[in-house]
Amino acid sequence: MLNVQNIFKDVKNLTAKLIEVGLSSQQNFPTLNKLSQNISEISYANSSDLSIALKNVAYQDIYDELDRGKNYNIKMIDGALIQLLYRFQGSQLLSHRLAFFSSPYLESFQNEPELYEEDEIFADIIDKNIVAVPIRFDYDPDNFQEIHHPRCHLTLGQFKNCRIPVSSPLTPSIFIAFILRNFYNTAYHLYSEQINFNNQRFPETITEIETNILHFAIKSPSL
Repeated sequence: MLNVQNIFKDVKNLTAKLIEVGLSSQQNFPTLNKLSQNISEISYANSSDLSIALKNVAYQDIYDELDRGKNYNIKMIDGALIQLLYRFQGSQLLSHRLAFFSSPYLESFQNEPELYEEDEIFADIIDKNIVAVPIRFDYDPDNFQEIHHPRCHLTLGQFKNCRIPVSSPLTPSIFIAFILRNFYNTAYHLYSEQINFNNQRFPETITEIETNILHFAIKSPSL
């Protein structure tokens, strides 16, 4: 069964591996903090108020505020920001927030692609038709409403009612593998074995009714 120590170790290892393979340009290593006698939070140094990411302001302003305050676990080589936040009560997962803020400043790569096209790491970001879109996976069972607010859900962009059901909470390895596979595909194929993603998974939290609509799913762990 996954617990706070497993998840903390996974975030720490992933951070080190992304540095090692050259995908992280800046980073804050994870911290494990006791919020009360039985509540633990996995966060990072410089973690501060994240409400800016939920406000009705331009995406570039949200990105700039997070970047200026170094409010992230990982800043990728193209400027994208990654956040990995978990909260546990004892060994029980209470919530998570896993966010990917793609950089709105890719012009330097796209306007001079000849400087980067020979470096395979940059192969997925030099096209001019790329649009910066934030992605967030939340596990928030306290606010559960079937279909309308699934326990675990994916939000695309800043659409406040975009909550696509997800079959279960995500581990750091599953989330980072998803980000690399879809947005840094060349780097994923180059470095996935070296990064060595953890294959542990959380149990399913999706309801039967939610499985009847379009949703994201990953195979549950064997019992």
